[in-house]
Amino acid sequence: MPDRECQHLVLVIEDEDNIAAALEYVIEHGGYNYARAVDGVHAVETIRTMRPTVVLLDVMLPGRSGFDVCREVRKDKLLNGVRIVMMTARGSAQEQAYSIKIGADAFLPKPFELGRLRDTIRQQIALASI
Repeated sequence: MPDRECQHLVLVIEDEDNIAAALEYVIEHGGYNYARAVDGVHAVETIRTMRPTVVLLDVMLPGRSGFDVCREVRKDKLLNGVRIVMMTARGSAQEQAYSIKIGADAFLPKPFELGRLRDTIRQQIALASI
């Protein structure tokens, strides 16, 4: 379990409540702080305000796609340290390659195993700390 004095914020940008609840469970039981946004319209501003260590970003969001959000975050030099994990139910190799091309640090196809999710979060936090 991570050191409680060295907490990291994991921001979930996901419009589906049941998925967000599973993510919250894994994040909080991993010892990390959890926050959530539910649409793509306010996602970039939320990231700028909260400065999370990791963003779990759904591709299909109301108002603006996760791809658009990822591209905009990567254009902002002040957000260079934010790790982005793209998530989608349409987990094709093409979407995974595109996610990495536009600046995502990792990709999780839905449905994901909780162990893989936990490992991905842990890995991204470790990489952010380098």
